[in-house]
Amino acid sequence: MDESEQVSDLIGDIYDAALDRSLWLRVLEKTCEFTKAQAASLTANQSTRALIYFDWGFKPGFVEAYHQTYVMINPLHVPAILYSKPGQVHALGEFMPFEEFAQSRFYKEWGAPQGLGDGMFAVFEKSATSQVILSVIRAERDGRIDDRAKRRLGLLCPHFRRAVTIGRIIDLHKFEAAALADSLDGLAAAVFLVDANGHLVHVNAAGLATLDRGDVIRAVGGRFAAVDTKADAALRDIFIKAETDEPAISANSIDVPLSAHDGEHYVAHVLPLTSGARRKAGTTYCAVAAVFVRRAELDLPHPLQTIASVFNLTSAEMRVLMMIVQLGGVREVAPVLGISEPTAKTHLQHIFEKTNSRRQADLVKLVAGYMSPIASVPPGTKSEPQAEVR
Repeated sequence: MDESEQVSDLIGDIYDAALDRSLWLRVLEKTCEFTKAQAASLTANQSTRALIYFDWGFKPGFVEAYHQTYVMINPLHVPAILYSKPGQVHALGEFMPFEEFAQSRFYKEWGAPQGLGDGMFAVFEKSATSQVILSVIRAERDGRIDDRAKRRLGLLCPHFRRAVTIGRIIDLHKFEAAALADSLDGLAAAVFLVDANGHLVHVNAAGLATLDRGDVIRAVGGRFAAVDTKADAALRDIFIKAETDEPAISANSIDVPLSAHDGEHYVAHVLPLTSGARRKAGTTYCAVAAVFVRRAELDLPHPLQTIASVFNLTSAEMRVLMMIVQLGGVREVAPVLGISEPTAKTHLQHIFEKTNSRRQADLVKLVAGYMSPIASVPPGTKSEPQAEVR
């Protein structure tokens, strides 16, 4: 297949995986083939831990080891939280030179034994509490991530993002695709099955309640209609494309913002139902797409972004700060990050100066104050003992 055929085939598989989680492994395998990579994973990251939902290409035992040990010392963890942009493909080298990454304990003990090398990733959801990340990693023998690999992954990312979002909403791994509409009434999200002209062919209980209110979505002549006229036009265009040209659904239509009469903000996610396993659900109801409508989440910065901004900490200083909080002193942190003890001490001294702190215990309290809404020490609180750099 040429590139356009590969993209079209992969997009169909990605949307099928939104309904059938068992298909994600094949999707990740084909994504690796398309981008000349060895391994890939879909991961939910939080500040100090990660859960790999689906993975392909890693050696046996290494995913479990990542959960238990290595997520804590992955030097890319903090920069990904701080500087990644949702929906955009980032290469490892954008955050630190690969040569520096290769000196870290994480790479020496986890990446190198698997023959892994350079990598790239894309964040699909980014909130104050977590991220959902697609990581794609090349074999060391295949060299660095290049523009061609980033461009290819970028073609898939909008569709990955939509499928991941919808999959997290509906959680349909226990249901057959053909039974989609029969399982919708138990969902909290409002769901509407529509044909190419936007006519409603099935609405779940939450959707009926939404229509009854009429403040976000209305039924006009039996047709799905957003109160927001701009959003309504965008959705009508998506419905037409869903019937005839699934890959043509653009990145801009992943999340369609909706406004209610009272100023509340909602978002609509559209899942095409015209090919693959999803076709069973669509043909039963003459539907080309399922529209999921839910209240928009607050776009709050991650606490680590707030810490870096408030105290003007660099990426290197943030890495040292989080390792100090998690592991201890300079002697423990330096080998984990692959830097010398004098370099770690210099970073730590800068952190003390910028945060007006004197002890490592103060840094632990400071981070805890930002990370936990019920922490006993509010953000910015400092104590006054003697300075400690060990």
